[in-house]
Amino acid sequence: MNDYLDNNLMNDAVTDITRIASLKALDISGCELNASKLLEGLCGLRNLEELDINSNGFWGPLPPRFCNLTSLRALDVSYNNFSGAIPSCLLHNLKSLEYTSFSGNAFEGSLSLASLANTSNLEVFHLIDNRNRPEVNTEEPAWFPSSQLKVFGLSNCVLNKDANGVIPSFLKQQRDLISVQLNHNGMRGNFPNWLLDNNVNLEQFGLQGNNLSGAFHLPSNLNLDSMSWFDVSANNIEGELPSWIGYILPNLSYLNFSANLLEGRIPSSMGNMQQLHILDLSNNGLVGEIPEPLAENSTSLRLLKPSGNNLQGQLPPRLFNLPGLTYLYLDNNRFTRGISPGKLNGSSLQVLDVSNNSLSGTLPNWIGDIEYLKKLMLSSNLLEGPLPLSFCNLHHLDLLDLSSNNLGPNIPPCANVTITRFLHLANYTLEGYFPKFLSRASLIVTLDLRHNALSGEVPSWIGSLRNLKVLLLQGNNFEGSIPSDLCLLKNMSILDLSQNNLSGQIPSCLEDLTFGKDGVSINAFAMGIVAYQLGSYPYEGRFNFVYLDYEQYASFEKFDLEKVNFMTKSRLESYKGSILRLMSGMDLSQNNLTGFIPPELGHLSELRALNLSHNHLTGPIPEMFSNLKNVESLDMSYNSLIGPIPPQLMELYALSDFSVAHNNLSGRIPNGRFQFGTFDKASYEGNPLLCGAPLTSCDNSNQVLGTPLSFNHTREDDSWREAFLWSFAGSYVVAFLGVVLFLYLHPYYRYMLFELVRKLIPSFP
Repeated sequence: MNDYLDNNLMNDAVTDITRIASLKALDISGCELNASKLLEGLCGLRNLEELDINSNGFWGPLPPRFCNLTSLRALDVSYNNFSGAIPSCLLHNLKSLEYTSFSGNAFEGSLSLASLANTSNLEVFHLIDNRNRPEVNTEEPAWFPSSQLKVFGLSNCVLNKDANGVIPSFLKQQRDLISVQLNHNGMRGNFPNWLLDNNVNLEQFGLQGNNLSGAFHLPSNLNLDSMSWFDVSANNIEGELPSWIGYILPNLSYLNFSANLLEGRIPSSMGNMQQLHILDLSNNGLVGEIPEPLAENSTSLRLLKPSGNNLQGQLPPRLFNLPGLTYLYLDNNRFTRGISPGKLNGSSLQVLDVSNNSLSGTLPNWIGDIEYLKKLMLSSNLLEGPLPLSFCNLHHLDLLDLSSNNLGPNIPPCANVTITRFLHLANYTLEGYFPKFLSRASLIVTLDLRHNALSGEVPSWIGSLRNLKVLLLQGNNFEGSIPSDLCLLKNMSILDLSQNNLSGQIPSCLEDLTFGKDGVSINAFAMGIVAYQLGSYPYEGRFNFVYLDYEQYASFEKFDLEKVNFMTKSRLESYKGSILRLMSGMDLSQNNLTGFIPPELGHLSELRALNLSHNHLTGPIPEMFSNLKNVESLDMSYNSLIGPIPPQLMELYALSDFSVAHNNLSGRIPNGRFQFGTFDKASYEGNPLLCGAPLTSCDNSNQVLGTPLSFNHTREDDSWREAFLWSFAGSYVVAFLGVVLFLYLHPYYRYMLFELVRKLIPSFP
């Protein structure tokens, strides 16, 4: 209530200010104002030269009357909720503009930058972080700028749609640019090397997420000492990096060439970048080894990510001793041999990922000396032998992935798992009973024990792991029933108990699991943010209240490292990041489960995948399954289910993969409408009493379980029916002869039968 009153007071105060006709500068940024009448009042301040209304709650279109504020030199309307098109008269009429920012709104429609032709004093133009994608045209009609920009930001737009997404040609006349940001605009063409040649004072340069191609050239005599930020990731840039890049860009703090088509080696000259904090070369085609100068001299390096290339050789030992290196991603390469057994000198590593390589040998003892290590990923290598006892010194380990190695076969009992949230030990050669030390893992979110040799029962104490969101036990030898204690795991999102020897009935209390509904916050999977702040870039113009709100954080710095493999739609899928947070599924297939399917499972309305196949389940398909509104994959094949397929299942509009094959179902298949029109006969085969498309047609003259049916009988069907009739007649004859023989051998019972008949039928002799 107080906030509402304060807002009203502020609105009233600003309304009073708008009556000061001689006002020349007004800054009401960050005041949470949203009254539309304030905007109209501002339009009457004809003498305004500086207007800053950024970071409020203004909404709707920008008032066209803003075009009448012809004295404006600075206009900042960024980070509100303005929508509609940006009035072209704003750029055409306000010829005195030196600074303007439209960023962080919801603008749409089209905008032509030809309106800037007569704005001779413009130094800053910013339109980034827009929630929609307005169409921006810089090419038609042809125009020539009369100003020299210092800052140009244009991102998340449809740029030059009618000109095949060309890079704005007016930039070729610019010589004083300090910051250029052209991210996610769909630009095409060759990499604009001329932008670097023409603007030697560039400090920040971003072309991320376009379709630029060609080679990246840097003349060897170029001097870009001022450049601190360089991001051209997610394009189609090819060829090799210039060998002298480290001498041309010696003062870079941030360099991102990820997700391109680069080849060749990492230039040794990168070791000359003494100020480099972040280097991302991931997902290219780079070969060779990590150059020694980079491993030795990059003392300021905090994040190194050359993952997803074809790098090879041995991991440079000195890389682990860089004093400031905190995040090291070497995964998905071809590194071989062992991890250096040398001594560690006070490593600052918090994240180490060397997964999916060909590393061999044992883990070095120094692994336990990385005092603040939080995430260790060693999966899919050739590592072997027991874990070193120093492993027990890792007291901050949040994520541990040792899957698909020859390590083990067990984890040291002294291992500290009390703060571990993500533990992956799939294909780890674990044996024996369910690991007891996991009972101490009270914070665990993901537990992956797939494809080991574990046996015995799933322990009841598993219900005490209340934060558990993903439990993967596929491919072990667990037996006994599914413990009802699993129903205590209220935050469960993915449960995989498939390919075991579990028996008994499916607990109906599984309906208590949330599977994505009202569960733990989606931030349970957040792996932290590498928050390296470059700081806001000050605009050194004449206005001390306006500044360039440039990106303070690299968008690639948030790494969702957690990845979960789960079988759905008959294939193994990997889920990570936001997709993992949305996924929910339960797989109980390939066990020895019996009894009816609990109708209560129909309450799991957020479930996206359910697999009950290859068990011994009986009874009907629950009609309540029609409540599984989000299910995309539903498999109940290879059981002993009976009865019809409930027509209510046609309400499952999200369903794309469905199978009830090889059961004893009968009746008519639901009409082939909606999603049921997409399923072929493989979804229903192995049910002789089912009919209807895509199987055989139905004939209303026959009845099966009260449903009018007809079958195009095969010879096999007739043989079955004939055998049934003969067996029934034979049983009847045998029973009759048995009664006659009994009466013949026992005269007393024969006499009693005759007496009974005589009393019931008086005329009987």
